[in-house]
Amino acid sequence: MAAGRCQCGSISYDVEGDPVYSALCHCADCRRSAGAPMVGWALFPEDKLRVNGTPATYASSENVTRHFCGTCGSGLFYSNAVTFPGMVDIQTATLDDPSAFPPSVHVQWAEAAPWMAQAHGLPKFDRYPEG
Repeated sequence: MAAGRCQCGSISYDVEGDPVYSALCHCADCRRSAGAPMVGWALFPEDKLRVNGTPATYASSENVTRHFCGTCGSGLFYSNAVTFPGMVDIQTATLDDPSAFPPSVHVQWAEAAPWMAQAHGLPKFDRYPEG
């Protein structure tokens, strides 16, 4: 069992079992929705997800519903009844333990930011650098 929540705690959830996959999505829709260069997702059967609270929803494209906290704005879930019938994607960054379902694949790479392939080679700092 894994659990997660939005930033403010108005919506929490738990999910049972292992995901079908865990992926990093680079599509333009995910990037714009999250304001981030990619979004981590883990796909589960809908009946394995229990949600406390009522997420707001947004139809971001044909057949797609994004679920988010209406208070703090945290993205939480993604559903597409045509592509993933009976399934729900959970944003892995909202898990209490974000290492629970490490990604095993990049998806929608054709839409990745052009600099993404070199991103792992950038300098790394444990915190913001001084000065």
